[in-house]
Amino acid sequence: MQLRVLSLLLPASGALASQIPRIDDIIGGVRTIAPLRNTVAIPKNQYFQAGVAPLRYIENSGICETTPAVNQAVGYADIAYNQTLFFWFFEARNDPYNAPLSIWLNGGPGSSSMLGLFQELGPCRVTLDGSNYTLNPYGWNEYSNMIFIDQPTTVGFSYGTANVGTAMEAAEGVWTLLQMFLSDPKFAHLQKNQFAVWTESYGGHYGPAVSYHILQQNALIEAGMLHGIKLNFQTLGIGNGLTNPLVQYPQYLAYALNNSYTVPLVNTTVSTNASIHLYESGGCLDQISACYDSTLLNGSPNDTACSAAQSYCNQYVLSPLVGKYNDYDVRVVNPDPYPPDLTNLLNSPWLTSKIGIPSFVNWTETSYAVYENFAATGDWMTNSAPYLEAVINSGIRTTLYDGDTDYICNYKGFEAVTANLNTKFSSIYAAKNFTPWTVEGYPAGMIKNAGTFSFVQVAGAGHEVPAYGNGPLQAGQAALVFFTQTMKGLPITST
Repeated sequence: MQLRVLSLLLPASGALASQIPRIDDIIGGVRTIAPLRNTVAIPKNQYFQAGVAPLRYIENSGICETTPAVNQAVGYADIAYNQTLFFWFFEARNDPYNAPLSIWLNGGPGSSSMLGLFQELGPCRVTLDGSNYTLNPYGWNEYSNMIFIDQPTTVGFSYGTANVGTAMEAAEGVWTLLQMFLSDPKFAHLQKNQFAVWTESYGGHYGPAVSYHILQQNALIEAGMLHGIKLNFQTLGIGNGLTNPLVQYPQYLAYALNNSYTVPLVNTTVSTNASIHLYESGGCLDQISACYDSTLLNGSPNDTACSAAQSYCNQYVLSPLVGKYNDYDVRVVNPDPYPPDLTNLLNSPWLTSKIGIPSFVNWTETSYAVYENFAATGDWMTNSAPYLEAVINSGIRTTLYDGDTDYICNYKGFEAVTANLNTKFSSIYAAKNFTPWTVEGYPAGMIKNAGTFSFVQVAGAGHEVPAYGNGPLQAGQAALVFFTQTMKGLPITST
């Protein structure tokens, strides 16, 4: 079994580097003969159950954050037997003792959160040649304490056995790491602070799952049915998310035919074929519906039906419609060198030695072991909207955002998700129109607010929104504005 897991860490032949893997050149594809995922049960963490937080970390490594007097800690949490998650914590640059605590999760499934740290919103940003990094003045630790987590096991710098295959299973590991982190004397003072979940891409599944799990665990702690630390959970943010495939997949066709940058992405023959496969009897939408229906009938998704829907829809709809253009930024043709690849930087001995990475761990952008596990369950095609609705209705301040040059989780699809939500703010949201959003007086996109819910369409940004600027706005400048406003419990407004 271990040999199988190690072999899946290698990318498929001819795959492009990307958060969402290509299998046989199909974005988000499923192998013809999908391997059975490792379903070994995760043993309870006996150390944590005994009240000990066995974190292993290095403080103030000097890597990434160079702002004077801003502390950091980087290391590992053994959440269970052969389950070791990597985390990197950075204090807020301002008032860290009272500042909120936010986690960041990249998607995939199987993507390392070092992408978010070094390409997007961390205290530093990779240089264009991919060999080093520079200070990021718009890092999100300007306002919040930040934890970047490589999860599930085998993703990024994490290591062990890859046995997680659904977003809800992944949520359990994130919860355990947070309990261990906040139990550590070094970080226990953050237990009282506002807590937030931020994520992107497959985070459209991760965000609702992790958030819903936190609410459930908090309720059990309040009822005296679970021993643990109740999180002061107040905020959820999801960027360019895959949440409700049934309403999002038709928007691949819509975006391919009508976007603000490259129209159309493909010729009429390709778009017509994709449309047939999307709407025909037994086609993409029917197969997604079958996946959804299996959940209603059985209480949990049918792996075979959901995996088949992912395979079919991504082969005949999602992949063809982007044509020759980059699926993360349609303004450019593949391959796109931006954001710069992190492989050389994150495997450099001068860096890994300072942050305590074991010699047997080799950083890769994507864990194919994790991706294959998720493909085997078909978790991709399950509907996370009910979890998102529950989180919004619970009073959690929620912001969804999307870069308008992104194809893979495009804004048309994500806006369709919001239009189909059934929350206490849905009628207010439906009655409003999007309005222009400015940052420092410059056009930055479009916004819509309803109650504690907001949607931000970010102009000139690709899949990794904080990695992009727009006109005079620097990379990450607009993203820091909507992040800070959301964390303050405010609607998104112009500055």
